[in-house]
Order: sequence, then structure tokens, then C-alpha cells
Amino acid sequence: MKAIIPVAGIGSKLRPHTHTQPKALMPVAGKPILVHIMDTLVAGGVTDFVLIIGYLGSKIESFISNAYAEQDLQIKFIIQEPREGIGHAIWSAREQFKSEDEILIMLGDTILNLDIREFLKSNHTIIGTKKVDTPGNFGVAEIDDNGVIKKLVEKPRIPKSNYALVGIYKITNPKLLVEAVEHIIDNKIITLGEYQLTDALTYMLDKGEKMVASTVDNWYDCGKKDSLLEANAILLASPEFNDIKVYSFENTILIPPVSIAENCVIGNSIIGPNVAIGEHTAISNAIIQNTIIGSFSEIEMVVLKNSVVGSDTSLKGLSQSLNIGDNTQIDFSD
Repeated sequence: MKAIIPVAGIGSKLRPHTHTQPKALMPVAGKPILVHIMDTLVAGGVTDFVLIIGYLGSKIESFISNAYAEQDLQIKFIIQEPREGIGHAIWSAREQFKSEDEILIMLGDTILNLDIREFLKSNHTIIGTKKVDTPGNFGVAEIDDNGVIKKLVEKPRIPKSNYALVGIYKITNPKLLVEAVEHIIDNKIITLGEYQLTDALTYMLDKGEKMVASTVDNWYDCGKKDSLLEANAILLASPEFNDIKVYSFENTILIPPVSIAENCVIGNSIIGPNVAIGEHTAISNAIIQNTIIGSFSEIEMVVLKNSVVGSDTSLKGLSQSLNIGDNTQIDFSD
């Protein structure tokens, strides 16, 4: 099984972090989004990868090549230029999969907690879906009572289904997918300003390809700050982060779940819950909760919550020495 992972986007909703860091390498619960994705696929038996890169693609290629250097994986990097949507990304990589019997496509800004081996068992093209409250924000699948997909629509204004596409697809007819992406490119079928994978899949449906839906229980869309922090909190709640006895920091209280990388120096602080800290970061006299902090950063004299702090960052707050009498009110909030 060959896995195709598009990671060429600029990640505009995660600015300013993605000015210098590809979205796929943004950290969540102690490791980059793309590593969460690849680790899940490798655990499911996938060993052959095609990564479609573009914006800051050299950083992705360097990081992944080093991170998986000791594993027996086939990893190919394809450049998408220009970047004109997921449908165009798949078109850019078509030569890498057109002769395959089946392929797996997984979007590079989505973390899924699912059994890949079970997902791949279907004999038909299968698309991951999940019920959502705001289906108009996503691609949507209209599904019959037997789980067969009848129609796919990208971000419909008036959704007729609340089953969102979560970013994982097993394609059992790659040759038809190549025909489909070539069709939307050649005929300039553009939706919402881009060539959409949803439109290529619709072409396949029209050609008689049977597609079934698979409901995914845990789906973490990491495309913007709020959802990134939500994914961080949910993933930190897994059992591997519940034990904080391995940490020992001076005059510091840790409130689980937390993830603290190697070679961090922390003192006189309260850390947690839902905090992930990158390696070689120094923190002192701080209260931090529900926050992601990158590597090689310095945090001092601050109260942080619901925040994302990049790598190699220095953040220092205001230190006060006060002598306050009775019947006094002081407000530093402004």
C-alpha cells in the first residue's frame, strides 16, 4: 500500500507560525503533525510514502529524511508547483501511483486515531467521515442507509448531510483517479478557487466507482490555532502522558497532562494542564496552561493560557515589587 500525503500548503490560518515553519511540522503533543500521521500509518503496516511538498518543502524533506532514516521506509518527495489545491497536488504526483493496485491518501493537516489495518480491509474505495455540527466548513458526503456514498460536495452553502470528509481515502482504482484529476485540470474545474480532490472523486462516482463511508471516531483538524490546541489537549490526555514522575524541576508544580521534551530547564512555575514544551526550552516564574511551546525558547515572568509559542522565542513579562496598604484596588489588566 502506497500512501500519498499532500503537505504543500502555506497554512495561512496558522500565521505567524507558518511564516517560518511548514504547517505539517507544527508540534502537537510533543511531535509534529506529520510525524503523528506517518507513525499511525507505519504502525498500520504502510512502508511506502509519497509526500507532496511545496511551501518550505525543503524543511519537510530534511526533517522527515532524518526522522525516519533508521526505518525501512520508501519515501519520495514530489514538488507541487504552483500550489492550486489538493486535487492539483494529487495530479502532480500521478506518475508515482498510476500503476498501483490501490493507494491511501491522507491529508497532511489531519491527525486521526484509527485502526489503519481495519480501515484498509474494504474491497471498495473507502472515505473517512465523521458527523459534525458545521458541515458547511468541510467537504461533505451524502450517504445512503447502507453506507454507500451517493454524492460529494466541497463546503456546501446548504449542506444536505452532516458527514464531513476527514481527510483519509483508500482508492481501489488509482487509474481512474488519475483520469479524474487530469479531467478537472484539463477542463479547469475549479471550486472555491482551487482544484479540489472532492471534484475528482465526484468524477469517479459519475463513472460508476463504488465508494463507501467509514466513520472515524477521533479526528483532529489541526489547520488553525483553536483546533491545534484542542488536538494537543486531547492527545495529551492519552495514557502515555499521564505519568509526570519522570520530571523533576525546582519549585515547580506539574498538572497533568503535560509533555516536556528533553533538556528543558524549568523553575518556580506551574505547568499544566494540557501543555506541550519543546526541547531545550527554559521557563521560570511562569504559570502556563493549555499551551504549545516550541524548542529553544525562553519564557520568564508570564502567565500563559490558550497560547502557541514558536521555537527560538524569548518572552519576558513584567516583574513587580509592591508595598500596598489597606483598602487599595490595583488593576494591571490594561
